[in-house]
Amino acid sequence: MTTSFLPESPPAAEVPTAAPDGRTTVLIGTDTYPPDVNGAAYFTARLARGLVARGVRVHVVCASPNGRPHVVERDGVVEHRLRSMSSLVHESVRLAVPVGVRGHLDRLLERLRPDAVHIQNHFLIGRVLAGAARAHGIPVVATNHFMPENLFDYVHVPAPLRPHAARLAWRDLGAVLSRVDHVTTPTPAAARLLWEQGFGRPVEPVSCGIDLVRFRPAPENAEGRRRIRAGLGVPDRTTMLFVGRLDEEKRADELIRAVARTSGEVQLVLAGHGAHRTRLEELAVAEGVADRVVFLGFVSHEDLPNVYRAADVFTIAGIAELQSIATLEAMASGLPVVAADAMALPHLVEVGVNGYLYRPGSPEELAARVDEVVADESRRRAMGARSREMSLPHRLEHSLARFERIYREAAAEGVAPPVGGFSHRR
Repeated sequence: MTTSFLPESPPAAEVPTAAPDGRTTVLIGTDTYPPDVNGAAYFTARLARGLVARGVRVHVVCASPNGRPHVVERDGVVEHRLRSMSSLVHESVRLAVPVGVRGHLDRLLERLRPDAVHIQNHFLIGRVLAGAARAHGIPVVATNHFMPENLFDYVHVPAPLRPHAARLAWRDLGAVLSRVDHVTTPTPAAARLLWEQGFGRPVEPVSCGIDLVRFRPAPENAEGRRRIRAGLGVPDRTTMLFVGRLDEEKRADELIRAVARTSGEVQLVLAGHGAHRTRLEELAVAEGVADRVVFLGFVSHEDLPNVYRAADVFTIAGIAELQSIATLEAMASGLPVVAADAMALPHLVEVGVNGYLYRPGSPEELAARVDEVVADESRRRAMGARSREMSLPHRLEHSLARFERIYREAAAEGVAPPVGGFSHRR
């Protein structure tokens, strides 16, 4: 995927309409899409490009990254970029300007007549698009990537108010999901979470999927690993790795505190950027491990596989992971995993076989588990091999095929009547 925009497309009237050749057409609506940096944005882009490779006509409606509305085709995906404004709460996220969105979506649906609409968020674009699609008699598929914890830090919700804010957020999500025809989420744990919050509709777990060709183990060669580390500017020593945003819910502070408590000269590599980077750098100094914490910042799509190959163990402390694509990529790359025992992460760890779980909030336990993994190189390799095996069912092609079938099934079944949202189960 390129980072620069292609020339703007012809006026709206010349945008291709419904396919006359029998190919499936889907309109994906999302409030976050590259160049936004987050799991939902990356998943949506992979889904769109992957569907195009399978012969599906794909249109995406999302916010413009530079404010001005335009249409552009990239990697075979037609992007309809809506006029946007700063979100004010996150430097890299822009929001569609609400005025005129419904009318624009009505006209877009009338021209495209997609077989199905697939919304990735329940905020402005997803919410309005779901309502517009139903009005046009077009079935709606929704994938939930949301947990309230993902927003608390950005919108500065005080800790005492978070339980109440979470209840309101779940209720709002339920109001949107109650009006769609098929609901998916990445894992059985994420589906169970919706049920626990009182959502009574069926929810299908469909993995986000990963590219098992791009992310694969490097040959076990010490010299090769040294070269990879040197290319990234990483010292050649035992490495625990985290890939993701450096924001509150990722709890990277636990990883830094764990480094200070490991028994050997273990270093931590953090690949990603976020609002908490400065305070994490300060924490590394306070813990006396500034020389053993490497901040790589944003890593390009091309370089990311080598980041995993530079590591000995993948560590993740987040407690709001509905799947964790980064953990799956690490596993596909042949890394053992030490993860917080929270949300969907336990589904990715066979304790003592491909890694370990630790109690969230216990950097001492995290450090002990890292030490246990790296103490025996042959065992570490065996754990990494098992991680690779466990990643195989998450092949991206399987996920793409299932979503394509969902669109066709939804189109054949037509639009279902709305049902109730979340009950007050909790």
